[in-house]
Amino acid sequence: MKLKKIDVLDKPYQIYAEVLESGAIDQFVDVMGQSDVRQGALMADAHSGYVLPIGGVVATEGTIYPSFVGYDIGCGVCAVKVNIKKDQIWDKAAEIRDAIYADIPVGFNKNPLERHARVRKLLKELKGNPTKVITENLWGEAVLGCGTLGGGNHFIEIGYDESDDVWVIVHSGSRSLGFGVGEHYMKLAAGRDRKFEGLFSLHEHSDIGKDYINDLDFCLAYALLSRKIMVSHTCNILKNFVEGAEAIADTWINRNHNHAEKRDDVWIHRKGATHAELGMMGVIPGNMRDGCFIVRGKGNPESLYSSSHGAGRVMSRAKAKEAVNLEQLTEMMKGVPGASVRSSVIDESPAAYKNIFEVMELQKDLVDVVHHVKPIVNVKG
Repeated sequence: MKLKKIDVLDKPYQIYAEVLESGAIDQFVDVMGQSDVRQGALMADAHSGYVLPIGGVVATEGTIYPSFVGYDIGCGVCAVKVNIKKDQIWDKAAEIRDAIYADIPVGFNKNPLERHARVRKLLKELKGNPTKVITENLWGEAVLGCGTLGGGNHFIEIGYDESDDVWVIVHSGSRSLGFGVGEHYMKLAAGRDRKFEGLFSLHEHSDIGKDYINDLDFCLAYALLSRKIMVSHTCNILKNFVEGAEAIADTWINRNHNHAEKRDDVWIHRKGATHAELGMMGVIPGNMRDGCFIVRGKGNPESLYSSSHGAGRVMSRAKAKEAVNLEQLTEMMKGVPGASVRSSVIDESPAAYKNIFEVMELQKDLVDVVHHVKPIVNVKG
């Protein structure tokens, strides 16, 4: 897809989506029109977001945009293979799902008091140099949220690949910490407390810009720690159902899809886009029925070394709740014995998303599929 309004700017860009709503097109055109933007791309799952479309990747020179990263800094996906087979847990799927819900806080739930000391210790061991924004204002929220799932499209899944090998996959972000950091620096970039979600940047060498980069890096580390805690808890639960169940360390993958990184003298912002350097392993979720894809990046410079971060929504959450009922969701999820099927997750119905198999086809130049992991257990907030 090409856009005349961007073509006249004489800046390199690529759009991998076949269908885009007008709102996403308008957002991308506005972003590409900024004088410090050097290159951009929209992934196959792109759709409207705040300022930059979800599925957007933008390279800027000398500046960094908090709004191009968004609120859920460090949101991403971890995956690890476990040394057990599908048939060892298939009939226990519902019990395993319920055990995960009993152990890992989801939705608006926070860490119980007995976990606070351990989480606080782990946070203090994280590398990074967070500013007072975090250490004085958001530290309490960080302790409460680390190792908790949240809601929306975040999930914990246990699935199986083409060899019936079992994988644990966790999709989550930085919870209240990332939101607080994102909001704080968007306001500073805009110079106001209202209407701050816009095309406002920070110079990379300014004091505020340096502070944002420090806090961004800490949020990335925080989000990874949070996923590691949930993967560990999930693997420990599997041990209670299958003796000797262990994660296979050298299969571990972590790839976040909301971040900014310095590369080749530009800041590459990914907002709902998976880092996909040559040979880099990643995870691209589809939906709660069709599972996830373990992929290997091809390092395509036209996509700014990126791929989609999922299937991409075709319905808003409100529209999905109008279009799909609980009976229909139950029918869609029949093949997943440990699925989370209830009225509160209708907005995450497979019908609310683009066809993940078509999305994967559209990005054959960006990633190779290594495994397709189909769900056995699905936990959502």
